[in-house]
Amino acid sequence: MESPSRQLDVMRLGRRPYAEVKELQERLVAERVSGQVGDTLILTEHDPVLTLGRGSAPDEARGLELPVFEVERGGEATWHGPGQVVAYPIFYLPPQRRDLHRYLRDLEEVVLRSLAEVQIEGRREEGKTGVWIGDQKVCSIGVAVRRWVTWHGLALNVHNDPDAFLGIRPCGLDPALMTRVADHAQVPPANLLFEVLLVKHFLEVFELELPEPPARPDEGGVGPGGFPDLPMHPG
Repeated sequence: MESPSRQLDVMRLGRRPYAEVKELQERLVAERVSGQVGDTLILTEHDPVLTLGRGSAPDEARGLELPVFEVERGGEATWHGPGQVVAYPIFYLPPQRRDLHRYLRDLEEVVLRSLAEVQIEGRREEGKTGVWIGDQKVCSIGVAVRRWVTWHGLALNVHNDPDAFLGIRPCGLDPALMTRVADHAQVPPANLLFEVLLVKHFLEVFELELPEPPARPDEGGVGPGGFPDLPMHPG
């Protein structure tokens, strides 16, 4: 099953409905399990939606005017929507990485390193999953694993509506405890910067590499993974 080169294919989807991307995840997981494809990182931004993990209360979505999906990941309810970078790693965990607590810590490490690139000191909260800035949560994480292939993933609040979490208890928390990167650093209005940073640190933490891009002499300025040639460090 495992690709000898441990290469990572990156799919940048832009803004897509949740149902469409969930269906894509399911297909890629099946193909990864059967060895038809290698590791893939999906980067996307969703239309507003509420997802309910396995730990959600039955009445969590009552009275909300949002599409609601009950999903296979761990964790409780959370919101996805514009201004949030969502990353879904479809990764095969080799024998030395078959520790789900380690996998969750590795996802947190990807986010912590990405925040550090814009001079934000993120942190872990003892007994909880995700990434925090001070006493507020900036990144939610919930995963599922099928035959040691991961899916679902993380959602990093970058410049979403600060009131987006009102009306629910995101990850079981008071919505006032949710924050976003834009409240702590000057960041571009689009998601590209944090897509680049997340890819960079996924490669480092999971010891993967991007495939060499095909030669395109007529179109310069495009780097590995379909990203424009940008410096990995802002500024």
